[in-house]
Amino acid sequence: MKTIKLIAIGIVLLVTSATQAQVSVNVNIGTPPSWGPSGYDQVDYYYLPDVQAYYDIRASQFIYFGSGKWVRSRYLPRQYRNYDLYNGYKVVLNDYHGRTPYTYYKQHKVKYYKGYKGQPQRSIGNRNDNHKDNHKDNGNHKGGNGNKGHGKSKH
Repeated sequence: MKTIKLIAIGIVLLVTSATQAQVSVNVNIGTPPSWGPSGYDQVDYYYLPDVQAYYDIRASQFIYFGSGKWVRSRYLPRQYRNYDLYNGYKVVLNDYHGRTPYTYYKQHKVKYYKGYKGQPQRSIGNRNDNHKDNHKDNGNHKGGNGNKGHGKSKH
């Protein structure tokens, strides 16, 4: 009888620890970056017109055209490494959920040209905070919240 109780307790502890581990993994996958616009929980991508690139929220990667192909990287291309992601305009692609948002790049580039501004937006975090995702914001920590616009893509 004592052995059965010990086995039951062991199974409960094992299931509990496995459940906690699963929750912690799921919480971190697909978390929007601190520089992302607040209020958009079910979005997979942003389009960044000033740098003509996309940001994949689930994979925590930028997607840009370089060397004749679309590249996925944790960082923007070298020429945009100092780009201020907090103050830069982010187009929220709230109705695209595939793997290749650049399929609509020609339309996005025309509709959301470099320098395009929309309605005011607030970043999720403050760039002065110590973030877990510093690698995603290119190390640009000058202070303040972003107050630029966001848009909606029809693609």
